Amino acid sequence: QVQLVESGGGLVQAGGSLRLSCATSARTFSTYTMGWFRQAPGQEREFVATIGRFSYNTNYVDSVKGRFTISRDNAKNTVYLQMNSLKPEGTAVYYCAADTIQDRVVRRIPSYWGQGTQVTGSS
Repeated sequence: QVQLVESGGGLVQAGGSLRLSCATSARTFSTYTMGWFRQAPGQEREFVATIGRFSYNTNYVDSVKGRFTISRDNAKNTVYLQMNSLKPEGTAVYYCAADTIQDRVVRRIPSYWGQGTQVTGSS
């Protein structure tokens, strides 16, 4: 079993920044594709970003391109989501996900989900 623990959420005004972290217990973290998703109240869970086992392999939903950056630190078994220029509509619970098969993360059916961290934007 792989445990994922998100942290770094909070309240931020429009235009502000936050960095989310996802710490994992994976014994072979470098073999996992990691992802970030978010779910606003009353909405379906939405893809935000993924990063493959090679750091150059990243994907983002169009609405966050140029503002959010996903990265990983294999030495710390941790993936990050740097969020800049936050918008009120970004308010959601943000979830970390992991799977050794990249397509399972992209298809939103990863083997492992974290419990989420709340991000609240205000204006």
